[in-house]
Amino acid sequence: MAKDQIATVNTYASFSRKAKLDVMKQVRMFEEQASNYTEFLSRPEYQALLDSAVVDKEVLNQFERDLRDYMTATKELIMHAKEVFDTQLKIQKMKDTIFAVNDQLTRAKKQGAFSSLVAAKSIPKSLHCLSMRLMQERIAHPDLYTRKQKAPELEDPSLFHYAIFSDNVIAASVVVNSAIKNALEPEKHVFHVVTDKMNLGAMTVWFNKRPPKGAHIEVKAVEDYKFLNSSYVPVLRQLESANLQKFYFENEMENATKDTPNMKFRNPKYLSMLNHLRFYLPEMYPKLNRILFLDDDIVVQKDLTGLWDVDMDGNVNGAVETCFGSFHRYDKYLNFSHPLIKEKFDPKACGWAYGMNLFDLDAWRREKSTEEYHYWQNLNENRTLWKLGTLPPGLITFYRTTKPLDKSWHVLGLGYNPSIPIDQIKSAAVIHYNGNMKPWLDLAFNQYREFWTKYVDYEMEFVQMCNFGH
Repeated sequence: MAKDQIATVNTYASFSRKAKLDVMKQVRMFEEQASNYTEFLSRPEYQALLDSAVVDKEVLNQFERDLRDYMTATKELIMHAKEVFDTQLKIQKMKDTIFAVNDQLTRAKKQGAFSSLVAAKSIPKSLHCLSMRLMQERIAHPDLYTRKQKAPELEDPSLFHYAIFSDNVIAASVVVNSAIKNALEPEKHVFHVVTDKMNLGAMTVWFNKRPPKGAHIEVKAVEDYKFLNSSYVPVLRQLESANLQKFYFENEMENATKDTPNMKFRNPKYLSMLNHLRFYLPEMYPKLNRILFLDDDIVVQKDLTGLWDVDMDGNVNGAVETCFGSFHRYDKYLNFSHPLIKEKFDPKACGWAYGMNLFDLDAWRREKSTEEYHYWQNLNENRTLWKLGTLPPGLITFYRTTKPLDKSWHVLGLGYNPSIPIDQIKSAAVIHYNGNMKPWLDLAFNQYREFWTKYVDYEMEFVQMCNFGH
């Protein structure tokens, strides 16, 4: 867009220079013509013709011929000037039209971005159907889905533990299914799935009917963690703010499109407790030493136990870095015009990705990372330190305590970048559909969809009932 504007400016600048030169040339020609008329009338023979009472017929004929020549040249000059003026007038009208079309295009792009955002965050009919079918099953057979006694494996630090926080049943099932199918020893893997109260029944039924083969799983709701309340959690307290509720929930298109760069942040999910649970892992799992956090829009393609062998060098967070050149540096996420941010952080520090993160919970407790998160989240109630979301506070919380992982562990961008090499995707341990083009949506890139659909349990009766397409 910026390049187009620069090209337009350069084009008009070039035209303006040429038009200026043409006008100056015409002015000189008119001045020369006026000088010629003055010189013509001041000739002695013609001056005598005007002053004398006796007219010399031969001189008069010559005067008329010369005057006709001058008048013909003047008419040609006027005609040329009129053509240039008409051309400039047409160009001005064309310029006005171009600017009007450009303005319409800008508005259309904003509306398109808003529509794309709405489509990306909407629940597809098949997914809604699946949740309803699962809930219907839960209500019809409550005795089959009562909570069982907590298995000792759920707190065994010698096993491989995963945290998955999601309100999307099919997405969470793909994460678990893909991890198990690629695990060398499934019986050593433990999945901690946390959802919200509304989706707890559906999630419970799914994993009761389709438990991960050989592995261990627990399904809980955010509400089960009683310490997560507004007196302790800044995000919950901020969500009670009238100003913040207005910012999120009065997000109509005519308002949202006025603030296109920040449009994606005007989504209530950015203050969803499910989205911020990642900052409370040590308290949720007090007996564990390490845990692998996985987003619900990822697919596991290899055995991940090698991550537990990574030497974290005393760091809290193991993540794949995303910076290259000037992209994805801290100054892209944080407001370095704020003195607190400017004082504490390096604007050129490399950003990293959420989606697949190995957390050393012992180091987390030692570094008091949750307290650090609370400190900065409280300061950002008016959104002056960063816009919103969980990555900026994550970058702050784990600043200088993040261990860079090899990029082959986590390949990102399948939800927005159509140009990722297929061989790079196939060789990755985890692929991430971050962006709006989620694999369960019609918006998804067709070339990437199969890497996700191969782990969808199409044999599950409720998936078949809801016509969840391949």
